[in-house]
Amino acid sequence: MPKEIAEIKSLMDQNIGEKVIITVQLGRNKKRTRRGVLKETYRSVFVVDLEQEANTLACVSYSYCDVLTKAIDVDFAE
Repeated sequence: MPKEIAEIKSLMDQNIGEKVIITVQLGRNKKRTRRGVLKETYRSVFVVDLEQEANTLACVSYSYCDVLTKAIDVDFAE
């Protein structure tokens, strides 16, 4: 992933509508992986529409700083 917030935002802007795999670091070697579609980008956050699972959120937003600090990992599905 890029090493500046502007580069991360630009990469997200180029991939709006694409499928993504988000891996969230929960601490103490715990991770949660979610799949969805990159819906929108804003100045400081981006929104992902999640694939529906029973009793889960429909969409989530993450900060570009989360990507920069590696709190989350974003992979674009092919």
